[in-house]
Amino acid sequence: MGWIGLHDAQSRLFDPAGLTGAGMSPQALLRPVPADALVPHGTIMIETRLTPRRRPSPLLMFRLDGDRPLQITLQALPGGGLSLVIANGDDLQHVTVSHAETGRTDLVRLTYAWDAPAGRGFAAVENTATRDLTLQTLRAPRPIPLRDLRALAMGEGHLSLSEDIDFIAVADHVDCVGPSPGLHPATPVATPRGHVPVGRLQRGDLVLTDDGQAVPVLARIDRTVPARGAFAPVLLRAPFFGLRQDILVSPQQNLLIRGNEVEYLFGHEAVLVPARHLSGASAAARLHIEGTIRYAQVLLPRHDAIQAAGTFTESLHIGRLRRKPRILGASLLAPFDASALPDHGPTQYPVLRAYDAQVLADYRAA
Repeated sequence: MGWIGLHDAQSRLFDPAGLTGAGMSPQALLRPVPADALVPHGTIMIETRLTPRRRPSPLLMFRLDGDRPLQITLQALPGGGLSLVIANGDDLQHVTVSHAETGRTDLVRLTYAWDAPAGRGFAAVENTATRDLTLQTLRAPRPIPLRDLRALAMGEGHLSLSEDIDFIAVADHVDCVGPSPGLHPATPVATPRGHVPVGRLQRGDLVLTDDGQAVPVLARIDRTVPARGAFAPVLLRAPFFGLRQDILVSPQQNLLIRGNEVEYLFGHEAVLVPARHLSGASAAARLHIEGTIRYAQVLLPRHDAIQAAGTFTESLHIGRLRRKPRILGASLLAPFDASALPDHGPTQYPVLRAYDAQVLADYRAA
């Protein structure tokens, strides 16, 4: 099971065998899609920008006619909300999610996931910058035909997209929401026995934190995602930020930065800098990967930073997820007993905004 379709301004990808980092296989479009093939568990993911609006505005409209027509409508609502309607044959799912008006352009991720055999699903909206998340449960969603998902990914049928839409992705599994890993699995992480790729660390292994302590790993968390939008990888270049080699990270991965300039510029001992804010500086660049990318990260008892390739990166920060059973159940940590999860609370250090992060990056590059 995996991501099988991807649609954006440059790409139309669909492979029922699963997309890879290289996209789809050369034979993918030659494989026939049976008219009666259904996807019992699946996900439709949409990333879009939300700007302040005075009236409802269409973001996406899709219709595929046939014996069992599929229609998807996504609208942006005044106040920063979203309205999603999916008419799948005689099954109608309508979800409205509201957010406080921010007065700025926000990139949000809508995840519509269904598990038809279990008779449940969810629709969630995540703010990719603030990590705020709203989730609504779905009752008895029906499976979606594979041919319909193919048409959505390939832009067939009747598809109209707003310029605010970054990408659409479809999967044949129920994807997760909430805290997500942000390091490429090959990233070397410092341990008492030397550097080990983060993708090979296991529960009970020790890693070195920014204060030199050896801390046990509670779990390694992995996730494969479309390499688009807020998931598109950022290349951090050595020797900036103390790196001994270039590394790939998610745009949401935070770096822990200390130093006299940090105290001078921001009045704090240390700050957290999201990698997405560094991509305009000489220290970092966005990379294009055709299909999907896998990220990994370790969960620690405390909200610590780990030594990764010479710099310090935030370990998986789960906040107070253990106190939110509905979101926990839809997250990567759903298999864990809530009582066994740590309570990280808020981040230990302030997270820089885009402008401040650029100032710091330019200051260090000078």
